[in-house]
Amino acid sequence: MAFNIGLSGLRAATNDLNVTGNNIANAGTAGFKQSRAEFADVYAASVLGTGSNAQGSGVLLADVSQLFNQGNINYTQNALDLAINGNGFFVTSNNGEISYTRAGYFGTDRDGYVVNNFGYRLQGYAVDAAGNLQNGIVNDIQIRTAAQAPRATENLAQTFNLNSNNTVPTTVPFDPADPTTYNSSTSTNIYDTQGNAHVMTQYFVKTAANTWTMNVLIDGRNPNDPTLTTPYTVNMAFTAAGQLNTAALASPDFTVNPDGTLVLTNWVPAAPDNSVPPVWSANGANAAAAGITVDIRQATQFASAFAVTSVSQDGYTTGELSGLEIDDTGVIFARYTNGQSLIQGQVVLASFANVQGLTPIGKTAWVQSFQSGEPVIGTPRTGTLGALQAGALEDSNVELSDQLVNLIVAQRNYQANAKTIETESAITQTIINIR
Repeated sequence: MAFNIGLSGLRAATNDLNVTGNNIANAGTAGFKQSRAEFADVYAASVLGTGSNAQGSGVLLADVSQLFNQGNINYTQNALDLAINGNGFFVTSNNGEISYTRAGYFGTDRDGYVVNNFGYRLQGYAVDAAGNLQNGIVNDIQIRTAAQAPRATENLAQTFNLNSNNTVPTTVPFDPADPTTYNSSTSTNIYDTQGNAHVMTQYFVKTAANTWTMNVLIDGRNPNDPTLTTPYTVNMAFTAAGQLNTAALASPDFTVNPDGTLVLTNWVPAAPDNSVPPVWSANGANAAAAGITVDIRQATQFASAFAVTSVSQDGYTTGELSGLEIDDTGVIFARYTNGQSLIQGQVVLASFANVQGLTPIGKTAWVQSFQSGEPVIGTPRTGTLGALQAGALEDSNVELSDQLVNLIVAQRNYQANAKTIETESAITQTIINIR
């Protein structure tokens, strides 16, 4: 009996050494989760059960469980390296074979798909042609590397203040080259359908108390006829409280909407030639089909210096992909050289009711099993799922000092069980030597 007990102890110590050695070997493996050998005692049983003073029959390896506690977050220089701070696993697909991992080594392949260092594709929510996330449809995440097409300006919004202390200019008529013919001015870039930038300049001329004229030129030319320098005009009136009276807006050139916004519908984008002086003509591009809606309803007239406090417009020129950013909810943004950003997809995470039930398959990955239950898929920072950290990796959760102590303990256990076999051997030899 003692031989078998000692032999079971040797096997147990060997298993303990193997588990500990594997932990030490993977101390530098990103996303690795250390294992723990769990043992149970063995008692012989008969048909009628064991006696109250039954002797043990040794030890067996009950389970090798993995500890899924958080590893340290280590920052890298790769924007697509990802670490999970909290619960969850990345979902990867190898030609449809799904596996789960905490190792966030990600990059792109030649087709733009986000893949790990084994070529498995990262899963998430893709986007449609308009850049809208397709929530609920898990697919391979692909980064579109093509240049971003230009967009013609459709909306322009401004907030500015005109100085109520200004006087009516005495020099007439209006001349954009003569600052004494107007009180203040501001310029904004707008774009045509080919992504060409054009400068829209607004000149504000006070005409009387609480009334102004806004003269508008694009590239210093008439918006509709680039051979002319006569501006488009908008007559503006302000209330005694200094607020724009949108009901009093009037223009022979802009369409005035009932809500007080202005629409420039007949702009002809133009460009000069190389002659001296240059000759301006249409450049072959168009304005936005619906025109440009100009919103100046927040304009004021107070006794302070002229200032533009906000300006926004939705047009842009073509742009090349310049970088990627991933926020803590897993949304992937592509940054372009034109200053725009475009959503490329959103990373999803999976959680399980019993992570101990997952089956390790190597390559720092697991697959679901009957014991783990079905995966619950969601986006980072929702439910019990953790947050993503871009440009970082989760280190192995192996604590080397603990593992080195475990090695010593396992070695002592091995020696002690070997001593049990040695002692039983000596006793057996004594019996054999009886004459």
